[in-house]
Amino acid sequence: MDGRLQIFAGNSHPRLAADIMRELEAPLGRALVGAWKNGETRVKLDENVRGSDVFVIQSICNPVDHHLMELLLIIDALRRASAARITAVIPYYAYAKQEKKTSGREPISAKLVANLIVTAGAHRVLTLDLHAPAIEGFFDIPVDHLRATPLLARHVKRQLMMGDEVVGRMVAVSPDAGGVARTEDFRERVGAALAIISKHHPAPDATETLEMVGDVEGQVAIIVDDMISTGGTLVEAANLLRERGAAEIHAAATHAIFAAEALDLIAASPLGRVLVTDTLPVPGDSPPAKVEVITVAPLLAEAIMRIHKDISVSGLFT
Repeated sequence: MDGRLQIFAGNSHPRLAADIMRELEAPLGRALVGAWKNGETRVKLDENVRGSDVFVIQSICNPVDHHLMELLLIIDALRRASAARITAVIPYYAYAKQEKKTSGREPISAKLVANLIVTAGAHRVLTLDLHAPAIEGFFDIPVDHLRATPLLARHVKRQLMMGDEVVGRMVAVSPDAGGVARTEDFRERVGAALAIISKHHPAPDATETLEMVGDVEGQVAIIVDDMISTGGTLVEAANLLRERGAAEIHAAATHAIFAAEALDLIAASPLGRVLVTDTLPVPGDSPPAKVEVITVAPLLAEAIMRIHKDISVSGLFT
């Protein structure tokens, strides 16, 4: 490998790609990523990538299948053009909630997507807050799994915590048992107490709250999650916290999917501020009411440089 760093991007999140390149102080690689008249995806690289260390930035967001196909075709084009190493930079990894069978005769879609990425020719994956950490094991190539918790925690400390009084009144809330480790990390970083909500899903994209462990009466509650999809989990948790006497209710999540009527549900809920990152494009020209967006561009840019220079990525989270 001759050491050249080249970065390309699909069409899923051009703003984030531009922000990452601004951090790296480098131009994005020239490529045609569009469609033929028959609707098929078209990719043509306009750069010589032979022997280069290449990164492809593409969130697999709505329309999910189209953006996944763009990613696969860009990777295939790079492989056939003799790139020395190809790293798929996937800020949001779709199909991550389908990481296991919940009933008979279902696919394990997250594994299939991993197979497709590897078969296309990727040598490495860089992603952020996988819904199920076990997905790392679906790949037979290295996976650098970044966490947004430090970013979210720093922002909460800076924006929401006004002196020792609020610090002592803050509770980090996990909306389900599976998110306890993430919430515990957040809790330690902001110096808050911990509460856990027990829930189950009676049907896909449906949530039924069961019970909560922890005291939130008179407290400032921060619901910590990896993603906000339909908003059902978040709103159910907020309603329960209000019933239990929380003085303020906010949320911090990595991936702002905002599917279906999620934004309307959030607007009508007891939630105050909803803090998310820009791993996916947020609808509209500016964040909706109650939603505040922080960028992961510096984090991804630093990770890209560390991978390129063969420096430890885990050092980002010490």
